[in-house]
Amino acid sequence: MLERAHLSIVREVDKLGSLTAAADVLCLTQSALSHTIKKLETQLGTDIWLREGRSLRLTQAGQYLLALANRVLPQLEVAQERMRQFAKGERGTLRIGMECHPCYQWLLKVVSPYLASWPDVDVDVKQKFQFGGIGALFAYEIDLLVTPDPLYKPGLRFEPVFDYEQVLVVAGGHALAKSPYVKPKQLEDEVLITYPVAIERLDIYNQFLLPVGVTPKRHKTIETTDIMLQMVASGRGVAALPRWLALEYADKMDVVPVRLGARGISKQIFLGAREAETGIDYLKAFIDLACLSSGLAAQERTR
Repeated sequence: MLERAHLSIVREVDKLGSLTAAADVLCLTQSALSHTIKKLETQLGTDIWLREGRSLRLTQAGQYLLALANRVLPQLEVAQERMRQFAKGERGTLRIGMECHPCYQWLLKVVSPYLASWPDVDVDVKQKFQFGGIGALFAYEIDLLVTPDPLYKPGLRFEPVFDYEQVLVVAGGHALAKSPYVKPKQLEDEVLITYPVAIERLDIYNQFLLPVGVTPKRHKTIETTDIMLQMVASGRGVAALPRWLALEYADKMDVVPVRLGARGISKQIFLGAREAETGIDYLKAFIDLACLSSGLAAQERTR
């Protein structure tokens, strides 16, 4: 019979690359681990690994078990931790994944009052995923996903928390600074600075430039918002950011937001979670607080 321990062995041997290292992690002797593997292969009637000198290579059956282990074990580990929390009256950690680079500043404004209201819940923010944010939700690596591009898949639920406008940010002395809006062709001679995100996921490309066959003179990526806008302020390029974020920085440096096209580009930020968990009190409270905080912020900006 296939057991959890077997999946753990497959995962650890593949991760660490040797029986010796896996045996140490699993608190087994190497001989006991080898015996378990041989017994499992006998029970299943097929090899899981092929021995190539000192190394092991997964067979097709082994690859299937590895995929199963990577899918099932994280769920069991989360379930075990949740049961421990229930038994001790704890609530544990809310793990939030970020697919929206400029939303980090917004998130901080939500996390602070949340931590004050939920002293028995910790918050952990993850910004990079091996398979993307949706994959991280399905793999139980995170509990909430902050994203401007929800993928509506069975088992997930997305809640819109605030609206915003994507704008072009230019230096105060830039020729476009006083324009009511910018046209795509006006960016042909510009250096466009963006976060390190695939072009097909950048709104300025897929909603503004590419539909009319326009590309900027050069595309440069920068990870941090502060450095990006310092580059913009010094005339080294232009950037596409949410208007609310551009206005925050406009108070500190010489940058100006300009509308992208006559109608602008409207966007929303969503919080995504596994549907089965949206009723958990501390997770639901975070979503409610995010919606409330965003509404109050919008009121402040319109005063």
